[in-house]
Amino acid sequence: MIGRGPVTPVPTRRTALVAAALALVVLVIPTDGLLEVLVVANLGLLVAVLVDAALAADPARLEVRRQLPPVLALRGAGQLTWTVRNPTDRMLRVSLADELAPSLRATSRRVRGTIPPRATLRSSVSLHPGRRGRFEIRHLVMRVEGPLGLGARQRRVELLDVLRVHPAFPSREEAELRINRARVLEVGLRSAKGRGGGTEFDQLREYGVDDEVRRIDWAATARAGKAMVRTYRAERNQSVLLLLDNGRVMAGQVAEVPRVEHAMDALLCLTMVATRLGDRCGLVAFDRTVRSVLPARAGRGQVGLMAEATFDLEPALVESDYRGAFIQALARFKRRSLIVLFTDLVEQAVGESLLPALPLLVRHHVVLIAAVRDPDVVRWATEPPADAAAAYRAAAATMALAERDRATARLRGLGAVVIDAPPGQLAPRLADAYLDLKARGAL
Repeated sequence: MIGRGPVTPVPTRRTALVAAALALVVLVIPTDGLLEVLVVANLGLLVAVLVDAALAADPARLEVRRQLPPVLALRGAGQLTWTVRNPTDRMLRVSLADELAPSLRATSRRVRGTIPPRATLRSSVSLHPGRRGRFEIRHLVMRVEGPLGLGARQRRVELLDVLRVHPAFPSREEAELRINRARVLEVGLRSAKGRGGGTEFDQLREYGVDDEVRRIDWAATARAGKAMVRTYRAERNQSVLLLLDNGRVMAGQVAEVPRVEHAMDALLCLTMVATRLGDRCGLVAFDRTVRSVLPARAGRGQVGLMAEATFDLEPALVESDYRGAFIQALARFKRRSLIVLFTDLVEQAVGESLLPALPLLVRHHVVLIAAVRDPDVVRWATEPPADAAAAYRAAAATMALAERDRATARLRGLGAVVIDAPPGQLAPRLADAYLDLKARGAL
């Protein structure tokens, strides 16, 4: 235990039961001076509670530990275990209440039990966090009952532990599927050497019906006496820069989850695919200012570092400064890269802020913009209205989708690739777009 608060005598539930029983007896048995008898009885009970509490062991003598995983995933599951050791020679009835945030969704935050002399009590509960972020669990309350069970000594204990809840990663299986597929197909599907020069010669093999004629190596064909084609693999050590918009447009909910949560899932998916295929991924998260930067690296550990860099970001209800973020990103990441911007396609924000800043990126980089389309808005715009309110909603939804499509067209007109996908499809479609660009040698 790190710190101890003052000890407080408190009554127990048994005290309440005894007080109720005394009141019932006094009321049932007829006697003169009913009020005086009741007062004397309660005073006697109060004295018993105080004496019993004084005879209870001091909670500070108990050795308390809290064990929990340092990291959990959003909407995942973990276990919290309390360990209470009784160093005395007495049998103790103890209870414990921990300071757990409601969003951790613990099955319980209390422990109650009897600990024999020199023994240990262990109790575990499940955590199912419903919110990302850093949780400091700082205090718990220990209570030890007296011999009669009427009074107890209670003390607040400072016991600091930190739990980090990382973004959910539901698209992990989709990422693994694409990694395996890319490896089977030699990371790039016999890709052509494109304007980015992003391919490397791999090997010669016999011509197949699906091969392009321009891939035939005529010198090798003459030597082998059969048609031979050159195959290429995608160049490794390319750079993927992820720009995460953390402004107000990402605070809106889609499928009861903020847009930024869907973006983080897609971000982790793309990081996993790219780094496992030998490329480097970096991050710049921003709103009005840059909030988090992660240097571009390859390797399996980059997914965990990406989650660590984003887990405590909450959307700021301000307009994002795209130009400022792009300038800082380009200053840090000078190499030609695939730049993926996670944002929303709000026409006003796109027209006033994003479009004027986008030429900074498309001039020397491949730019991909990823956004989440709300399936409810699509449904409202397409289903037949049942009443006047539904008709008004359908008209508003149709207008919103038209504005979104106009914003998409304007971004594509400047040379950006735009993916506007519903929840659950953004991450796999983004990974497919990355693999397609890599296969075509566009990086």
